[in-house]
Amino acid sequence: MQRIVNFFKDVSREMKKVSWPKGKELTRYTITVIATVAFAVVFFAIIDYGISSLIRLVS
Repeated sequence: MQRIVNFFKDVSREMKKVSWPKGKELTRYTITVIATVAFAVVFFAIIDYGISSLIRLVS
């Protein structure tokens, strides 16, 4: 039981050392992630459409 208590004490101590992003940074990071995901979705949708069209053309 003492090991579990020590573990959570260590976690708490380490979490205090973490450099958390400020509001503007968090907003910028969130926009970057959403834009990257949107780009990946569009990219793979175009690739999927192209491969599907190629397969339909061949068969």
